[in-house]
Amino acid sequence: MHRRDFLKQVMLWSAGITTVIPSFRIVPELLALEKQPPLVSHAKGKDYYKLVARVLEPLGGIGRFVKTGENVVIKPNIAWDRNPDQAANTHPLVVKALVELCLDAGAQKVLVFDRTCNEERRCYVNSGIQEAMQTIQNNRLKFFHPDSRKFVPVDIKRGKAIKRLEIYKDALEADTYINVPVAKHHSLSTLTLGLKNSMGVLGGNRGQMHHNLGQKLADLATVIRPKLTLIDATRILLRNGPQGGNTDDVEILDTVVASADPVACDAYATTLFNLQPEEIGSTVAAYKLGLGEMDLSRMQIIKT
Repeated sequence: MHRRDFLKQVMLWSAGITTVIPSFRIVPELLALEKQPPLVSHAKGKDYYKLVARVLEPLGGIGRFVKTGENVVIKPNIAWDRNPDQAANTHPLVVKALVELCLDAGAQKVLVFDRTCNEERRCYVNSGIQEAMQTIQNNRLKFFHPDSRKFVPVDIKRGKAIKRLEIYKDALEADTYINVPVAKHHSLSTLTLGLKNSMGVLGGNRGQMHHNLGQKLADLATVIRPKLTLIDATRILLRNGPQGGNTDDVEILDTVVASADPVACDAYATTLFNLQPEEIGSTVAAYKLGLGEMDLSRMQIIKT
């Protein structure tokens, strides 16, 4: 059945004009034609607070994602004992902007944390994120080191490569989970973007994730579902990731990318490295699980 005939039959059926149940099979491809393409917004600027606010405008602003009285988790990358110029962690001013926007939107609590790879206190301090959080004088902000007792076992029912993970309870229970990775090179996954950043809510031995990493990140994404992904590409690490260290490996772009579709957001950010989405295993695996769009031609990409 052609798309036009399909839509006509559905309208007649819905209106009660015909009482005969259509004999055709409704196939996903026909329904997919009517889906709106995911919106990906990107913006460039030196004022990172204004930059974050501006990139969210086409998506409906922060108010689309955060409602009054909600508990919000903002998950940056704070994994490495590196300073902001080294581009291994999310830029502190990007994190601060998001926190302030969420508080202004009426969030009851805003939780900011990461399970680090290097020593946690050094990571929090040297990333600049701890200092940025301390400048926000609001008791609704909770910036803390994860408590090992709050990682809980979760069955990954749709998982293809992994069936159970320990996940931080606050990330599971948040009304709104906002993923705020830094865009950078990664020696195992080629790039680390939004899907990879959610490894920071995992407990236990994260080394088990490294075999078949792309599929396991997609499996994790079936459980940890951000309402908003905002990728920090204010400066990107081109080589020697994920830890970096040499500022010669860093390119300053003063750019952020945002979308409600986590796969689309990763897919577009991949092009900042002159790569294509199909070159990133986690993007392909998440797309195949139906978690978002990876085809750039099927997105609405807006520069603000």
